[in-house]
Amino acid sequence: MRIGLLGSCYSPAMKILDSTEFLERARKFAGTVAERADEIDEGRRIPADLAGDMADAGMFRLLVPKSVGGSELDYPTFVKIVRAFAEADASVAWCVSQNNIFSTDASRMPVETAKEIWGEPRGIVTNGPPSPDTIAVPTLGGYRLTGHWDFSSGSSHSTWLAARSPVEGVSGEPRMFIVPKSDVTMIDRWQVNGLRGTASFSFEANDVFVSESHTYLESDAPREKSAIYTIPKIPLFAVGFATISLALARACLDDATELARQKTQRMVAAAMVDRSSVHQQIGETEAKLRSADAFVRNAAKTLWDSTCESGVVDMDQRIEVRMASTYAIRQAVEVVDIAYEMFGAGAIFKSNLIQRRWQDVHTIAQQIQGRATNFETAGRYFLGLGATGML
Repeated sequence: MRIGLLGSCYSPAMKILDSTEFLERARKFAGTVAERADEIDEGRRIPADLAGDMADAGMFRLLVPKSVGGSELDYPTFVKIVRAFAEADASVAWCVSQNNIFSTDASRMPVETAKEIWGEPRGIVTNGPPSPDTIAVPTLGGYRLTGHWDFSSGSSHSTWLAARSPVEGVSGEPRMFIVPKSDVTMIDRWQVNGLRGTASFSFEANDVFVSESHTYLESDAPREKSAIYTIPKIPLFAVGFATISLALARACLDDATELARQKTQRMVAAAMVDRSSVHQQIGETEAKLRSADAFVRNAAKTLWDSTCESGVVDMDQRIEVRMASTYAIRQAVEVVDIAYEMFGAGAIFKSNLIQRRWQDVHTIAQQIQGRATNFETAGRYFLGLGATGML
């Protein structure tokens, strides 16, 4: 069962054909991704030919403003595209989500820099959090940047890196620095079991000059009027994390339900399909998954519609997205764990897709978007103590 899709604030005359075409392209690519999922997992990256084809088809410039060479796709269609890829492979969906959402900063960075990056058909930016010793030192015409950044998803197919850093002698918000990948040293610390195909490598810069024109503040007002540039990246990332988690959980539960129709467990007399405990387990798990999915879809739709209508981001909607996304990720883990248990000993084998999906969803839950402490942010807000944390 599919719960109601996100709405759109675009008029019927705007982009309906383009949105449909992009969604169809994404579904075709998802079929190829599914066929090459083992290769993606083993190689710990999207293969260069596939990443190149996806870039040529516009899959990494979906949210880039039209004014600098992007597609400026509506957000509801973008979420459907992320889900389509997630149903095939979580790592590819993760890169599509992360790389595209970061590209909304094309509306904040200097316009000539945005044109330089996305003027190239395969221009892609990846980003990651900085280490504590990262620093940018002001110099004539720009800055000298030194530091280390981790978790740069899609680094294998990216051409530019976004490096957030404090500026020496300047308090307050760190600046964002846009650096060609050739100017930094890539470090492969991505020795993991989940989301292996994201190529979330680290990078280091050692006294690299970055011109003033290639820096900006993430709080800078966007040039474009679309709601996709008004909404901060954090809630957009949160919905992406949650959407991928829910798609993983749906695939696992569907597979486990099909398994229960056929399987007889060792040393258990009744077939799984005839056991009341299995009936209850599947029913309760379906309820968990559908409710979490509906919560995320409704929160994302409300955020989008509200921002489209008012031109500003309402704190109530941001809190709702934070709650819904964290709840969905954590519920998805529970659903996958139940499905994993139903598969019994067969679940431990690499040849069983549930093994990879189990690793993927648990890796997502370890990220900041899945932390239970995110609920504290919502609780403080409801108690009138102010909104703090990742919003």
